[in-house]
Amino acid sequence: MLTVYCYSRCTTCKKALAWLDEKGMDYQVIDIKTEHPDEAALRRYYAMSGLPLKRFWNTSGIPYREMGLSKKLPAMSEDEQLALLATDGMLVKRPLMVGDDFVLTGFKENEWAEKLR
Repeated sequence: MLTVYCYSRCTTCKKALAWLDEKGMDYQVIDIKTEHPDEAALRRYYAMSGLPLKRFWNTSGIPYREMGLSKKLPAMSEDEQLALLATDGMLVKRPLMVGDDFVLTGFKENEWAEKLR
């Protein structure tokens, strides 16, 4: 079963869940704000994804901007970035979809369709 970390007020998350419903997919929703992935989970997801770590950051979110992370992240190690990501679910790009052997960040319909064939 798919796990989808979402934020209930996020329009992109709503769109992604509607798309999954339209396709008849089974999934579990986890509120990324209240039950965000811990550092160990983020490490697993990052390794499974094959994506650059920057794709895991919610760069348009308020916490990201308030912390000035666009300037700080380039000087941080991956370990430091993953530890920081684990502190606040609102820093994590959403929706975050986790399958048995893949992870996708954000909702790009073509990427999701490719993985969920």
